[in-house]
Amino acid sequence: MQYSFASRTAAMLASPVRHIRENARRHSFISLAEELPAQELFPVKLLEEAAHDVFGSGPDALQYGEPEGYFPLRAWLAGEWEQRKGIRVPPGQILLTTGSQQAIDLIVRLMVDERDPVLVENPTSPGCLQVLSMQGAQVVPVESDEEGVIPDKLEALMIRYRPKLFFATPTFTNPTGFLWSAARRQEILDLCRHHQVLIVEDDSYGELHLKQKDAASDKSPHGQSRKFAEAYPSLFALDHAGQGGQVLYIGSFNKTVAPGLRTGWAAGPAPLIEGMYALKQLADMQSSTMNQRLLFQLLTRSRFQWHEHLAMLNKEYSTRLQLILELLKRPFWKDVTYHIPSGGMYVWVRLPDGLDSALLLKAALPKGVAFMPGALCAVGSEGASHIRLNFSHPGREQLLMGMNLIGETISEFTARS
Repeated sequence: MQYSFASRTAAMLASPVRHIRENARRHSFISLAEELPAQELFPVKLLEEAAHDVFGSGPDALQYGEPEGYFPLRAWLAGEWEQRKGIRVPPGQILLTTGSQQAIDLIVRLMVDERDPVLVENPTSPGCLQVLSMQGAQVVPVESDEEGVIPDKLEALMIRYRPKLFFATPTFTNPTGFLWSAARRQEILDLCRHHQVLIVEDDSYGELHLKQKDAASDKSPHGQSRKFAEAYPSLFALDHAGQGGQVLYIGSFNKTVAPGLRTGWAAGPAPLIEGMYALKQLADMQSSTMNQRLLFQLLTRSRFQWHEHLAMLNKEYSTRLQLILELLKRPFWKDVTYHIPSGGMYVWVRLPDGLDSALLLKAALPKGVAFMPGALCAVGSEGASHIRLNFSHPGREQLLMGMNLIGETISEFTARS
């Protein structure tokens, strides 16, 4: 039978991401492409103990729960944000989702009609671009520098397109790792407020600080995190935790605890949360209550120190970042340029002039290595000349081998030119 798929699915079905993931299942394959944390850092033993407690409490953990998400976990989030980030939001304005990707999907389906213009940082998350494409949005890229989105460029586009939404990741943008300055954050929020454009702020990488700018003398993990949040407040915090009605705040535990728990969130103005809640019931009724209970048990166990766990991740990922930066100094990589990220999991690399990232990937896959081609992270032609390298998931030996193989492939292309 010939199946007639919706035209908007064509790009998704042809995406090289599918081939990367299929190859990644091979035993010897090295992927620097995917958005994966280091699995050897998952708190497995403590999760086993937490699971014992959850199942020992009776069968409720396997029953349908609150569609908004397990209330104790929402209350824990509200308390954590108030204590460390100065964000005061009632649990009733927090919706637990199946990762941050579902939160993006829900707000797009709630707000965006076909051909509606939506502003995005450029480059930005491949998952965000896929959701917008599937909804038929007109995706409008906004130029950035290392301070964040450029205000004049943003305002000109808001005047021209009158968009409903602006997707932003001020803290460790995927894929660049940029950290917006505090002044730039306030300026962008003011512009969006003036032009009545809703900001969707993705804070999925916000806990992964690889460089502690303006670090405080307080050496405790809790103190450092609090000082960082004071120096670089989220747009949500600047908007008085949604009371200003200008920001929807999304994120997840996928990058900081374990992606298999599939627990993310959206927090913001009540009308948005209520609309997303209604759509979520159509999508999956609710995210896994069992996973949410398991996560809550882990976070509240006396033997699990959340802030120390985050500090451990940041120390290990900083070490891996230094390794990949050293590898980028090798002769294979002499003609590339890159930004050293302040946080997150990626290095955004510009290839030698004339080298296309999609063609480079096609040549690298048979060697047993992959990266994310920049075209999947950007709107327009700019992404074709870039690649995104994940340094959080590969171990030291895999990172060494993978970078050598990619560098070797680059050299083969440049030798022909």
